[in-house]
Amino acid sequence: MRRTLIAGNWKMNGSFAANHTLLTEIIAGLPADNAVETLVCAPAPYLAQCAEILGKSTVAWGAQDVSAHAKGAFTGEVSASMLADSGCKYVIVGHSERRAYHAESSELVAQKALKALSENIIPVVCVGETLEQRESGETSAIVAAQLQAVMDVLTAEQMGSIVVAYEPVWAIGTGKTATPQMAQDVHAFLRSQLAIKSAEAANAVRILYGGSMKPENAKELLAMEDIDGGLIGGAALKAADFLAIISAC
Repeated sequence: MRRTLIAGNWKMNGSFAANHTLLTEIIAGLPADNAVETLVCAPAPYLAQCAEILGKSTVAWGAQDVSAHAKGAFTGEVSASMLADSGCKYVIVGHSERRAYHAESSELVAQKALKALSENIIPVVCVGETLEQRESGETSAIVAAQLQAVMDVLTAEQMGSIVVAYEPVWAIGTGKTATPQMAQDVHAFLRSQLAIKSAEAANAVRILYGGSMKPENAKELLAMEDIDGGLIGGAALKAADFLAIISAC
């Protein structure tokens, strides 16, 4: 059985003071019998702070991006080994904002996932379509191609170790959300694509929904058979909202 994962993506937000308050409130608010795996993905300058505060808790921490290079003259890049030194268990790769604002190709995203796995860091591979692509009936083709690039470079065993996040671009930060059935349909399709590589991996991989999941809609979304958790944006910056989504599981 796949364990539910609720992952907070802080994006480019935070300060040492605000982070301390947020993280301590999350730790304090988690139920003692919490069965949900909980993760926060913070900007690189705050990873050490996450390690300090979360180190003795059940909350994991991760990064928002990783270099496709192991080391060298790549100013501004952060390698997988550096993230491992920071205690990261996860890293987001291929977020729609990276694809859009930094022109990251699916092939580059695949290389980043490969580098993360080389350091025993679990990549959260993001896939998703724009509003124009959805309205043109291209959703399946777009997400299949994005996922296929990763499947092409990973072994079946490695595929079983990743997390996939479906983030309809049109529903990120817009207040719009795919209906639970719309999200389920794409999640089920993604699982069928994973099965092409490995039936075992398809059963093991957790597929998160990443399109404006909030306390108000989390329960319905998480009730869907193939939605194994959420990649949470804005709601992850408010302890009460983040905890409410965890409780919805």
